[in-house]
Amino acid sequence: MVGFSGLSAVPSWFVILPDCDAAGPVYAVLREHAGREIRHFSGRPWLLGQWPQEAVTTGAAGDTRITMIGQHAVTRDGLTEAAGLIRAIPDLDRLAASLVGSSYLVAAVAGQIRVQGTVTGVRPVFHARVGHVTVAADRADVLAELIGARLDEPRLAVHLLDPSVLSPIAGKPVWHGVTHLPTDHYLVIDGDRPPRSVRWWAPPEPVVPLAEGAVALREALSAAVAARTHDRRLASCDLGGLDSTAVCCLAARGPAKLVAYTAAHQDPLADDVYWAGRTVAGLGNVEHHVIPEREMPLTYHAMLDDEHRLDEPCSGGVDRERWLVIARRAVARGSTLHLTGLGGDELLYGSLAHLHTMLRTNPRVAVQHLRGFATKYRWRPADVLRQLADRGPYHHWLDRAADHLTAAPAGPNEPLLDWGFQPWLPPWVTPATVDAVRGLIRAEARSAQPLSARRGQHRELEGMRFVSRFARQYGQMAGQLGLEVAAPYYDDRVIEAGLAVRPQDRITPWRYKPLILEAMRGIVPQDSLVRQTKANGSCDEETGMRRNRADLLALWEDSRLGRLGLVDAGALRELCTRPLPAHLPGGALYPVVACEMWLRSLERSPVPSPVPTSPVPTSPVPS
Repeated sequence: MVGFSGLSAVPSWFVILPDCDAAGPVYAVLREHAGREIRHFSGRPWLLGQWPQEAVTTGAAGDTRITMIGQHAVTRDGLTEAAGLIRAIPDLDRLAASLVGSSYLVAAVAGQIRVQGTVTGVRPVFHARVGHVTVAADRADVLAELIGARLDEPRLAVHLLDPSVLSPIAGKPVWHGVTHLPTDHYLVIDGDRPPRSVRWWAPPEPVVPLAEGAVALREALSAAVAARTHDRRLASCDLGGLDSTAVCCLAARGPAKLVAYTAAHQDPLADDVYWAGRTVAGLGNVEHHVIPEREMPLTYHAMLDDEHRLDEPCSGGVDRERWLVIARRAVARGSTLHLTGLGGDELLYGSLAHLHTMLRTNPRVAVQHLRGFATKYRWRPADVLRQLADRGPYHHWLDRAADHLTAAPAGPNEPLLDWGFQPWLPPWVTPATVDAVRGLIRAEARSAQPLSARRGQHRELEGMRFVSRFARQYGQMAGQLGLEVAAPYYDDRVIEAGLAVRPQDRITPWRYKPLILEAMRGIVPQDSLVRQTKANGSCDEETGMRRNRADLLALWEDSRLGRLGLVDAGALRELCTRPLPAHLPGGALYPVVACEMWLRSLERSPVPSPVPTSPVPTSPVPS
């Protein structure tokens, strides 16, 4: 089947097959492209694909087989012992709730299969009906090729939202026939029967005091970093803001030689290099490299040369070369593992929407915090009162959000006490695109449930799901260089430890990220724990647009989004001939550029050919 020659550009992928003869046609298609394979007890194929050997651990006992795929410290003996205690699919809940690191859990129990990823979605699960069976995978594009799926244009249009964060609309596959498993669920595949989705995880109640929560976070984050570095001779890491500083300092306590990288910024107020120097001086055992500002690629650099294969559009791809400059240097230094601080903001800074609930449960503290944040961010009292007075359920808020997709985007001083950010569609999308996205939101709103009954916790989990998609896509890009990316803040145990802390302790106008400061005492040098600043590099966007204007203009010549009727390519081309208007939010072009780049990348892959639907038996082959 020629449609799968494009998998040569994918460094890591896997597909999970049920234990039945009807899965034979899928195996027949994939076996020539899969370098690795694990089989059911029956001898039929179970998992096949491409993955680093050290990323997979399997244990078996009785009629249970358990496989871990990803970043973990689980041993074969440990999984074998766990398998001996399993009698039915739900028995795996205890194991799932104890796992450290970031991995897929795939288990076969008495002929049934359980598949689950991570709660934040950095390791998502996709599934599709392929021929006569349900097949699961870690990448949506692999399943799309298996079934010869057509592009789902309304789902692609959702990626044009700014921000594309709405739950449960955002993050769904852009292919007809490919389904995304909710991140707090596991999937049950039972032969050729329809699959089942079962919720197994819920966020913790945020009731833990700061001191107790800091201990729990320190233990969880330490274990998360150790799970990646315990068997490495050399590892690399980012060393920029407070979040990556904590990860770097934890990694420096392990056995691996640690090489840290700090990128300089154009912004004269960006102080990452200064604080990184203080941290390295305090640690004394970290090899540190500063990448000068002149050597950092600008936003939109080399857009037309992108050869990375991703399974969905990635707004971070607009800054692809800025991210990969560190990855390339780490690979050249000999690193195969790179640690980042991605995910720290959503967990440690948290959501101010907790104040909406706190006003009703702890009004004295809530009023004090509201006054502090209102002063800090210059909130207008009328806007604060309007958002605090709204007690409507999440699905009502979604309906309202659909009504205002084309309204002027919220300003920087808008309070953040609603269920979420008001999504915005820019003026260069077509009326048909607005109608399509509005229709999807309203359809989902009929049955949509928040990720948590608490607004603040809902927004935190929604933000984690949104940014973890970039962490995953960054991992896909770095993986093509031979570098594995690790984001410990997105580990299940780490987010549980953070979310369990009382919001009035974790989110305060008086201190910057107090939870990580308390958790890292004695680990991060004291000279670095006093930092209260954060660099974001946003001032590079205008310079990048100016220097890469020719590529931006070329992007809208024969625009693929324009062909689909999703955008007005002429309006985009005209817009890119000059500086962006001041009323547009920062990064306003990122979603549309990311979607255009992604559509063009599809043209470099062969046209998918579907799997035949008639069952083809396969003879068991010993593993």
